[in-house]
Amino acid sequence: MNPMLTKCPVCGGDLVVTRLSCPTCETTIEGSFQPVGGSLQGAFTPEQLKWLLPFSRLNNDQLQFILTFIRCEGRFNRMEEELSLSYPTLRNRMNEILRAMGYEPAREEAQPAVTLPSPAERKRILDDLDKGLITLQEARRRLKGIREEVRTDGSGEEG
Repeated sequence: MNPMLTKCPVCGGDLVVTRLSCPTCETTIEGSFQPVGGSLQGAFTPEQLKWLLPFSRLNNDQLQFILTFIRCEGRFNRMEEELSLSYPTLRNRMNEILRAMGYEPAREEAQPAVTLPSPAERKRILDDLDKGLITLQEARRRLKGIREEVRTDGSGEEG
């Protein structure tokens, strides 16, 4: 899809959107349309409008997700708490947004499954550390969601 022109290539005047169409159902709407909040042509340079175009493809929920992502500094663990959603759900929503913006999400390399503890589990881990039931290293490991691996050397110890 080409970026939307904002100026007439003949006289340099502002262009007005007069036709909208849905590529899915082929519905066409004609009229005189202006972006919500007034004219963007005066608020942004053509270069800025080119960068903003992918965001115009997002619905309100997707834009809200992006704002939350920015507010949480791109940290899904903070978003999990704020939105009460699991990491896989957040990852899927981010991938949907990337596709809606015209990008293909990167394929994730196979990594060991890490399950971060819930807020209640985190509190239990920190309480156990405070009571001296576990070491600082053990608390860190559990808070990072790293599972113990059972040694296969026959010692029966977990490592």
